[in-house]
Amino acid sequence: MEFVNKEYFFLLLLLIPYIIWYMLYRKKTEPTMRMSDTFAYQYAPKSWRVRLKELPFLLRIFTFVMVVMVLARPQTHNRWGSQTVEGIDIMLAIDVSTSMLAEDLKPNRIEAAKSVAAEFIADRPDDNIGLTIFAGEAFTQCPMTTDHASLINLLQNVRTDISYNGIISDGTAIGMGLANAVSRLKDRKTKSKVVILLTDGSNNMGDISPLTAANIAKSMGIRVYTIAIGSKELAPYPQRVGYSVQYVKMRADVDVNTLSQIANVANGRFYRASNTAELKGIYKDIDKLEKTKMDVKKYTKRYEAYLPFAVAAMLSMLLELLLRITVFRRIP
Repeated sequence: MEFVNKEYFFLLLLLIPYIIWYMLYRKKTEPTMRMSDTFAYQYAPKSWRVRLKELPFLLRIFTFVMVVMVLARPQTHNRWGSQTVEGIDIMLAIDVSTSMLAEDLKPNRIEAAKSVAAEFIADRPDDNIGLTIFAGEAFTQCPMTTDHASLINLLQNVRTDISYNGIISDGTAIGMGLANAVSRLKDRKTKSKVVILLTDGSNNMGDISPLTAANIAKSMGIRVYTIAIGSKELAPYPQRVGYSVQYVKMRADVDVNTLSQIANVANGRFYRASNTAELKGIYKDIDKLEKTKMDVKKYTKRYEAYLPFAVAAMLSMLLELLLRITVFRRIP
C-alpha cells in the first residue's frame, strides 16, 4: 500500500501539543471537592469507570489519526509482475458458418463447441490462448492472451449470424482460418505451438488452400489438430424462410480426407465428434499436450483503499460521543 498525499502525515504533529495540553491542564478544568482528610480513600478500590476514564481521549486521538490516513489517500500498488509458468501457445480456429446451427449436438453445434472450448480454456490457466473464427472469411476474435476471462467472454459472444447479416461472407474457408491462426503463432518463442481447428464443412471459399496452410504451419513448427464436428446421420437444421424458421434435415458435409491430411502434414491428429461427449473427450485428449516454460507478465491495477480507515474513524467518533453522554457523563 502507498499514500498519494504523504504531506498530510505532518498533521499528526498536532497531536503532540494536544497531548501535552491534556496532561498539564486537563485537571484544572475538572470539578473538585474539598475534604478535611483523604486518608479513608487512600486504599479504596478503583472502579472500571475510573480505570477507563481516559478511553474517550484515546478514541479521539485514534479518530484523528484515521482521518489523516484518509486524507493521505492510501492506494494499492500499480505494478508489473513476472513469473515463469508451464504452458504452450494455442490458437483455436472455430467455424462459424450457418451450418453450425444444426442441432445434432445440443443445443446446436456452435453452442456445444463454445461450451467445450470454454472448459478447455479454463482448465489451462498457464497457456497463451487466442481465438480465430472463420466462415467464408477469417479474422482474429481474440489475440494470444493469458487473460482467459476476457477470452471466454469473447468466445461466448461468437455467433453464426455474422455471415447471415453480411459482416463476413458465408461458406467454409478452412485454409483461411488455419492461415489466420498460424499468423498469430509464427513469431512466438515457445517450443510448443498448436492450432485446434474445428469445422463441420468442406473448404469452398478463400484464397489459401487447406493443405497450403498446413504446410506453412509445418514449416513454422506448429502442430495442427483438426476436429470434424457433426453427426454422420441427418440432423435438424433451422432454415429461414421469409420471416419464419423451418427445420430441414441435413447431413454434415465434412471433408474428412482434407482434415486428416492437414493433421498429418502438420504433425497433429484428426478427430471426429458426433456428439458433445465425444467433443469433450477430444479436448481432454488434446489437453495432454506437452508443456514448456514461458515468462508471463501480469499487471496489477491500483485502486483507492481509504474506505477501511474512513469506517474506523466514523465508528471511533460515534463510540467516543456515546461514551461521553452515557458511561462517562460528567455533572456538571
